[in-house]
Amino acid sequence: MEQIKNEMKMEFPALSSNEGFARVTVGAFVAELNPTVDELADIKTAVSEAVTNCIIHGYEQKGGSIWIQCSIEGQQVEISVIDIGKGIRDIEQAREPLFTTKPELERSGMGFAFMEAFMDEVEVISELGKGTCITMRKIIGKG
Repeated sequence: MEQIKNEMKMEFPALSSNEGFARVTVGAFVAELNPTVDELADIKTAVSEAVTNCIIHGYEQKGGSIWIQCSIEGQQVEISVIDIGKGIRDIEQAREPLFTTKPELERSGMGFAFMEAFMDEVEVISELGKGTCITMRKIIGKG
């Protein structure tokens, strides 16, 4: 039997109040894979971190749009979180634990570390002045 790829796309304003919306929506989409509570929590946390990065760093809390694209193929979920904000100057430095460009906001600098800990793969593509796309993948039911 051929597997059918399921997909979902959404766009919402880059507001802190929409972080929970993003978490719940992606969680509901992934539910068809029957993830464990831990797997679902991992995905929701990674989505929260990516969305928060868009709001705080990409748009500097000045508004804009965030796009989330999700797909499920077999037992793998792929989630892309996209902004067209200011972009990341040094991706490798941004991925270092405890590095933050916003210490005045008491940012911990652990966003990428959490995404990498909770997902199987994290890919970051960014261009200054054009935005960032974070793509995360996780296989559900690995055991």
